Amino acid sequence: MPHHLVFRLYAPMASWGEAAVGETRPTATYPSRSAILGLIGAALGIKRDDDDGQRRLREGLQVAVKQRSPGLLMRDYHTVQMPSSQSKVTHRTRREELAVPKEALNTILSSRDYRCDGLWSVAVRLTAHASWSLGELKAALEKPRFPLYLGRKACPLAAPLLPTVVEASHWRQALDHRFESALDPERTWLAMIGNEKKDQQLLRLPEQVLYAWEGDADALDGSDTANESSEVWDEPLHRRRWQFGPRLEHRRTEKVEGER
Repeated sequence: MPHHLVFRLYAPMASWGEAAVGETRPTATYPSRSAILGLIGAALGIKRDDDDGQRRLREGLQVAVKQRSPGLLMRDYHTVQMPSSQSKVTHRTRREELAVPKEALNTILSSRDYRCDGLWSVAVRLTAHASWSLGELKAALEKPRFPLYLGRKACPLAAPLLPTVVEASHWRQALDHRFESALDPERTWLAMIGNEKKDQQLLRLPEQVLYAWEGDADALDGSDTANESSEVWDEPLHRRRWQFGPRLEHRRTEKVEGER
């Protein structure tokens, strides 16, 4: 059976960016392929301007997600000061933007969405073009080169990733992996994960889980159960230019039955 790297994501707040129009910054309910590759890239120490490293990351990994809980939606209202746009004038840092005369600053109103108390499992599979082994990726997630956060720098992790290499014939078998908490069971609710009733009380887990994966439509578990498939624009093509391309994603929602 093929090997997979699985890890969990939990934070008080997460923001899985979607296409932004105007001053509104929405969030999806679960992490996109771009977000997962960005997290792994940060753990490996790959910078955004490292085009070759970003390409190898993009071509070397396949990902799938299990959404245990989408969390609660929170909308944050923002007012931001920005200088007027001028031809041939480039502000490379926030400090440079605010260094202009006060009369040149304008106030921009915006809203940014977050998911609060969401819980997700992620599975990663290597392609034939992979530049790293699953063991190397696991070691990077355990000791990341750059700080890890869920979508925005204001969303740091609140629980260990617990990366684990497992053998699984399909995505679902890997995504259903039960994590053993590394925290003190007498002092934290995270050690209670594994008890379905306490899960429901502490994380407000819904009665349904969502699976999202790439590859063939039957790659989740080999069955021909009806799936939803659509084109999503979360394939990172150029990190410095924030360019993304389309890919085909499959999804299935199922009711939780017993422990999963």
